Amino acid sequence: MRRLTTLFPSEFLEEHAEELGVVERDRKLQMPAFVWAFVFGFAAGESRTLAGFRRSYNSTADKTISPGGFYHRLTPSLAEYFRDLVEHGLDEVAVPDTVDADIDRFRDVMIAD
Repeated sequence: MRRLTTLFPSEFLEEHAEELGVVERDRKLQMPAFVWAFVFGFAAGESRTLAGFRRSYNSTADKTISPGGFYHRLTPSLAEYFRDLVEHGLDEVAVPDTVDADIDRFRDVMIAD
């Protein structure tokens, strides 16, 4: 968790969301809590439902979000935002000397997954 929060600081998550237009109103949605609800929601647990992700978000964020408000935010720009985060993570973590050159052939597959 520490490695992820170092790689993706809250300021970075918020600023990049604003750049892509993921956030419509300032401070209505807490982007770091939103991102971590999805990241850790996929990493653990058998039930990976949207309702479960919303509950995870609501349990960690300062402000809760209604089901409709949550589903309204699942947009193509959010998908682009998550793709960018994966791309950023791959760029930052992959050390050229330690990663086989063939990994680049699979980069788009990993981002889509």
